[in-house]
Amino acid sequence: MEQSRAAAHPLPVRIMHWIGVYAIGCMMLSGWEIYNASPSLPFQFPAWMTLGGWLAGAIAWHIGAMWLLFADGIAYLMYGIVSGHFRRDLRPPTPAAVGADLGRALRFRLPHRLGHYNAVQRLLYGGVIVILMLAVATGLSIWKPVQFGSLTALFGGYPVARGIHLTMMGLIAAFAIVHVALVAIYPRTLVSMVAGVPADPETPS
Repeated sequence: MEQSRAAAHPLPVRIMHWIGVYAIGCMMLSGWEIYNASPSLPFQFPAWMTLGGWLAGAIAWHIGAMWLLFADGIAYLMYGIVSGHFRRDLRPPTPAAVGADLGRALRFRLPHRLGHYNAVQRLLYGGVIVILMLAVATGLSIWKPVQFGSLTALFGGYPVARGIHLTMMGLIAAFAIVHVALVAIYPRTLVSMVAGVPADPETPS
């Protein structure tokens, strides 16, 4: 009889993933409305891509979603450390491993196994965690530049902190596009993030 395998994504990870998706989605759409009120680049986002209806409404959505993301992030970090998820699944890859897996991916020869993270995935997922932390920290520094004056100064002042915050937003959007594209290529990953689908064997049978 085949031995039962653990779920590709444990229930806590699946729950925190979808909470994070909702919070980040709200923050991005409301953030674009906030950006439109004082654009720093020669373009604005169309109204259908924004959330809040006007500046005050967008700020309310943005701050509310920020605290949801903050709580979800703290829960995820605690879970990742206590359960061994970070050590087991998201340990930092070596440059050689990233180069090898990236080369296989570009040649469409990189296998995809549910519940196992290749070097490129570990690099991207680890990187987006850092990006989200920077987005929250710079967001706080430009939301309350007086109350969080030390934090704002750490980033080089309000204009620099705002520029970093917008850059992080762009990187998160880029990550989301790549992530959704990969899900479209491997739709089983979406199923595994909704249901308790067993992880694939470590090596193909």
